[in-house]
Amino acid sequence: MGVGERLKPPPPSAVGALRHRVGGVLYRAPLLRLALLLGPVVLWMVVIYLGSLALLFITSFWSQDSVTGAIVQNWGLTNYQFLLQEDVYRTIAIRTVGIAIAVTLTDVALAIPIAYYAARIARPRLRTFLLLSMVLPLWSSYLVRVYAWRTILSGDGVLNWTLHQIHLGSVNLGFSRWSLWIVFSYLWLPYVTLPVYAALERIPNSLIEASTDLGARWLTTFRRVILPIAIPGIVAGSIFAFSLTIGDYIAPDLVGDTEFIGNVIYQSVGIANNIPFAAAYAIVPALVMAIYLLIARQLKAFEAL
Repeated sequence: MGVGERLKPPPPSAVGALRHRVGGVLYRAPLLRLALLLGPVVLWMVVIYLGSLALLFITSFWSQDSVTGAIVQNWGLTNYQFLLQEDVYRTIAIRTVGIAIAVTLTDVALAIPIAYYAARIARPRLRTFLLLSMVLPLWSSYLVRVYAWRTILSGDGVLNWTLHQIHLGSVNLGFSRWSLWIVFSYLWLPYVTLPVYAALERIPNSLIEASTDLGARWLTTFRRVILPIAIPGIVAGSIFAFSLTIGDYIAPDLVGDTEFIGNVIYQSVGIANNIPFAAAYAIVPALVMAIYLLIARQLKAFEAL
């Protein structure tokens, strides 16, 4: 066998030829590559996520037989009329949205200075410590954190013991809306702080230096330079805090001794088995979130995302 014959490449196998042919087709068809890349994700979103929301919306127009408890697939607005006529459900919805707004505003007010200090001022070691202190509570169970705050805020808990030690009397925060506000603000603070931190960290130092060189004070720089750039991160964090609060049903039972929309939905599904009414009531937080997102879009909060 000659040297030239030994240096010849081996004949392509059937698998290699097929791979080469498929690669050529994909190279000449960029839309096909995009479809293969995003197709499974889009299919999952349409079938699982949007499909489940569509089924939820359809189920809300059905009703439950008052005698047998079976679901009657007759279209009607009975569930929505019942929600509008009963004051208790309007009160629960207003309470849920009100506390969600209070928690969101509190977390944003706390997250901005913490994130700004970590992103723009703190040294690397202190920055790492601050970020770890925000993330570490997320490694523990949700119930452990809620029960810990329940112990702290109870009548004989750590808070009242500390107040007694410094002769400041006592406060009655256990099983109240105040305790619910505190617990929710603590639970969702990392979800708000981390997006705000990411937004503030991306701000070029040259912009802040240019504002200072032009004679702007720090508050003016923060209001006209830093805050507009950080708005997408603030909006993202506020969406986390608002949506997680409005959909929670465990903390209101454990520390608030009150009812949220989620509690009514849980009772309607797990106890009364009235799935159509639960579906109708679940549309309320979905509409609230849709309105919030539309307002954020009108304020151009998503342009820099």
